[in-house]
Amino acid sequence: MSTLLHLKSVEADISGSRILRGVELEVCPGEVVALMGRNGVGKTTTLKTITGLLPLRTGEIVFNGKPIHRLATDVRARLGIGYVPQGRDIFPHMTVAENLRIGLVVHGRKGAEAANALERVYELFPVLKEMLGRKGGVLSGGQQQQLAIGRALLCDPKLLILDEPTEGIQPSIIEQIGDTLRLLRTIPRSDGTGLAILLVEQYVDFCRAVADRYYALDRGAVVSSGAIAELSDEVVRLHLQV
Repeated sequence: MSTLLHLKSVEADISGSRILRGVELEVCPGEVVALMGRNGVGKTTTLKTITGLLPLRTGEIVFNGKPIHRLATDVRARLGIGYVPQGRDIFPHMTVAENLRIGLVVHGRKGAEAANALERVYELFPVLKEMLGRKGGVLSGGQQQQLAIGRALLCDPKLLILDEPTEGIQPSIIEQIGDTLRLLRTIPRSDGTGLAILLVEQYVDFCRAVADRYYALDRGAVVSSGAIAELSDEVVRLHLQV
C-alpha cells in the first residue's frame, strides 16, 4: 500500500521548549491510524505540524509524494488535508446549513457536485439534515462533532485528521462516530482512492474498535507502533493509562 502521509524525524518546539523528538509516522490511503498517548506528550502538536499551524524545527513532512512542511496551512488544506481540531471550531452563531456551506465555498464545490457531497454527509449524519436551521452553538457536543466532521468531509479530503473526537460525547454518539469512521474508509473518494484517517485519541477501547494501526507517543517520541491488534496491555499500562 502506498504511503499518503509520512513524517520523517519531525522535531518541533513551543516557546523554546522541545515538544516533538524525532517523530516518525506513516498513514496510507483507506486506513485509520490512531496516535495515542497521555496528555501533554505531543499528540496535538504533531497534528499542528502536519496542518502547518506549527513550524518544524527539523525533519520533513511528505504528503501524497511531495514535501509540504514549508507550505502555508491553506495550501495544505487544498492539497487534501481535512482537520477537525479538539473543540471542533464550528461557528456557533451560524446555522448548521451555513457551517456546512462554508466547507463547500472554501473549496469551490458547486452545483450537482455540492449537492451530492451534502447528501453523502446527511446519509452519514442524519441528525444534521434535521437541524439545518439551528445555530451551531445550541447543538449538543455530539451533534457539534458530527457537524465538524461533516464540514471537513465536504472538502473531499484525502486525509481526515481528528483530534479527540470522543471528548465530552455520550456513549451512543461515540459508537455512531466509530461506525462512521469504519464506513468512511470503505467508500471510495471522488478520485477512487480510499480516505485516510489520522485519529488522536486517549480512549483506548475506541481506538481498538476503529483503528487499523497505532502509534504511541511518550515525551514527544514514538515509543511503540504496529497493528492495533498487537497493542499490548503492557504498552497501555506504561504509556497510555492516565
